[in-house]
Amino acid sequence: MTGVYSFDHDHDGPARELGHLLGGKGAGLAEMTGALGLNVPPGFTITVPVCCEYLRTGWPTSLDAEIRAHIARLERAMGRQLGDPNDPLLVAVRSGAPVSMPGMLDTVLNLGLNDDTVLGLARRSGDDRFAWDSYRRFLTMFATTVMGLDEEALEPGTAGATPEQLRGQVHALRETIGELAGRPVPADPFQQLREAIEAVFRSWGSPRARAYRDRESIDESMGTGCNIQAMVFGNRGENSGTGVVFTRNPSTGEALPYGDYLPRAQGEDVVAGNTRTLPITHLAEHQPDAYTELMSTLRRLELHYRDVCDVEFTVEDGRLWLLQTRVGKRGAVAAVRIAVDMADDDAIALTPEEVLSRVPEPVRARARAEVAAEVLAPGTGSSLFATGLGASPGLVSGRVVLTAEDALCADEDVILVRTSTSPEDVAGMSASVGILTTRGGLVSHAAVVARDWGIPAVVGADRLAVTGDEIRSQDGLVVRAGEIITVDGGSGCVWIGEVRTAVADATSAVTERLPHLLRIEQWAGRREVSPA
Repeated sequence: MTGVYSFDHDHDGPARELGHLLGGKGAGLAEMTGALGLNVPPGFTITVPVCCEYLRTGWPTSLDAEIRAHIARLERAMGRQLGDPNDPLLVAVRSGAPVSMPGMLDTVLNLGLNDDTVLGLARRSGDDRFAWDSYRRFLTMFATTVMGLDEEALEPGTAGATPEQLRGQVHALRETIGELAGRPVPADPFQQLREAIEAVFRSWGSPRARAYRDRESIDESMGTGCNIQAMVFGNRGENSGTGVVFTRNPSTGEALPYGDYLPRAQGEDVVAGNTRTLPITHLAEHQPDAYTELMSTLRRLELHYRDVCDVEFTVEDGRLWLLQTRVGKRGAVAAVRIAVDMADDDAIALTPEEVLSRVPEPVRARARAEVAAEVLAPGTGSSLFATGLGASPGLVSGRVVLTAEDALCADEDVILVRTSTSPEDVAGMSASVGILTTRGGLVSHAAVVARDWGIPAVVGADRLAVTGDEIRSQDGLVVRAGEIITVDGGSGCVWIGEVRTAVADATSAVTERLPHLLRIEQWAGRREVSPA
């Protein structure tokens, strides 16, 4: 059996059911390409069993030939060649495990750039700044992801405003990488590709991936797929951008698209949490035609999967491209509302049995607790510290810790406060009762992981700054490590001090605010009394 499949391969069945073979991302790409005919950049998937073989015995002897054959096919489809100094094909190398592990596994974008191909990219695009910015991004990502260098040690700084500044940054970056790694980033695109694929496979065993699997009870032997896909560029001029969007709100369940968009950027800028993103509705102003097409596509995906979908997309020169879809993770309250609303949607029509399978009793219990927390209010002695984006509902109090290590060492409830979180922080996030970041949007790493784990989180509280062992607001308020704060992941409010219950009857409040839950309980009761 082959270990590599193109996205348009006919699997004689729904590709979305082949996550065990293609990984979740590969299955989604194949489903969007084949079953739905969506605008997906072409590419191919190296299967999960190949990763498992690599981790057991090393690089499979037949893999090089298979990859070269698929690259040749991709070159024909795109009309460009990998390594061509005049009109280079560039590719993205992305992981994709059978189960979603957001941000835990590795990615390399803009692969195929070197000192020659960057000139060809500049000529063909007519945009020197775009070409050198892409090269800067590639070198940084390859050095950190593949060569294992610390990004802070590279001192990449803010991207230069002019092509000349970016060119200087690239030359300085190449020298720094060579000094720190003892070798340069390889110029040969096929060598780049092999090393990037190996890095994706190795990332399955990274400490952050292990910590996430421990929390989620994911099988250690599962492995990941690896997807090689023609690059499309959200950083290519003013009419380009990138975003991540859910077909419905994964925190509240509201039937409106929910996500972030960033003009003139690449996907990692959105999820890393280091950049201030814009609400997805900004795309309607920035690129109205692309927005209209995206909204139509979101509905098609939701009807096809009969579930909420999480979609990554890029707009390149006004054209919409779909880069990923998967069934979206959601909070407990959202799970309740979405399941009932999809039962009422004639085009989806979930059965009561399907609703109960999606919202079992542990999820319903968590939803009750989350709604009860929504109707709490700050007690006397607490004062508003800041507001941000409510990314994961729930209201909790805890002592401030500023590093993942401090969260792991704490013996009481703590709230992890960071400028932004990264996959390296997951163990500390797991040990915290709440999360607060000063940067990032609704689909940043902190937001996605917190929602998945039911940890209340506020992100993008940009009037706060973390300095040394304290958090300082623009209004002059200061909270130090070890002091108590409260975060409300529903409203986005952060208070100094502890918040106490201010509602006498939380049960009636839950029923009033989440009537969907009562309907599910009725269905569950009927199933319990029905004959075997």
